[in-house]
Amino acid sequence: MKLSHITAIVSAALALTSCSSTFNAERALSGGAKLFQAATITDAQVQSYVAEYIAYYDKQNTVLPESDAYTRRLRKMTSGITSVDGLPLNFKVYKTQEANAFACADGSVRVYTGLMDLMTDDELLGVIGHEIGHVALKHSKKQFKNALLTSALKDGIASTSTGLAALTDSQLGALGEAVMGASFSKKQESESDDYGYEFLKKMGRNPWGMAMSFEKLQSLESGTTSQKSAVNQLLSSHPDTATRISRMSAKATKEGYKRP
Repeated sequence: MKLSHITAIVSAALALTSCSSTFNAERALSGGAKLFQAATITDAQVQSYVAEYIAYYDKQNTVLPESDAYTRRLRKMTSGITSVDGLPLNFKVYKTQEANAFACADGSVRVYTGLMDLMTDDELLGVIGHEIGHVALKHSKKQFKNALLTSALKDGIASTSTGLAALTDSQLGALGEAVMGASFSKKQESESDDYGYEFLKKMGRNPWGMAMSFEKLQSLESGTTSQKSAVNQLLSSHPDTATRISRMSAKATKEGYKRP
């Protein structure tokens, strides 16, 4: 988007906010300002925005406590994984039957119990490594930037409403959905597959876990609507699952790893 176009839309957004004395000053980068800064958004700003909606997203889900068996399993599996490229990581488990997981640009990693039930530790770590790869390789920043552009004007309108709190929460939810529902490119998915593969090796795990995790997710593609939705988010449509399985399997075989 050209800077002149951005400026025009920013002006429109600011015009909307000037009509109300209830503008949300606490969100200094709401609306038009968010749209303007999305073109040159910094890593620090991305992390701040993402942390805001992840805090909201955590409240919308059941986050299991440290004492829970699922959380203890995840803590044991990820012991020693504290950061990626200097960005601190934080792991939480969502209680849900969906087979899903995601990592965000602020270092938040969320794993669903449905995925934990489905996979072995090596397979699950492969998925986690893949998701962390999107963060390490800056894919998540680009994804969030696009979501910010599409949601900024609506956020500007929301921040002028007398129903400020409810609309702000709604906008945070919409922004989160935009990010969670976005797809990565074929190149980005392949790069993160390779990252997850090397991640398993670095953790002392069998990198066959990468291919085998895809195989299990592929088995859900003919499942329920919610399963398909989660699988589509994890696997995307670029490249197809069979190709990814074949590529990871060939890589493990070539490097002399035996399939479990």
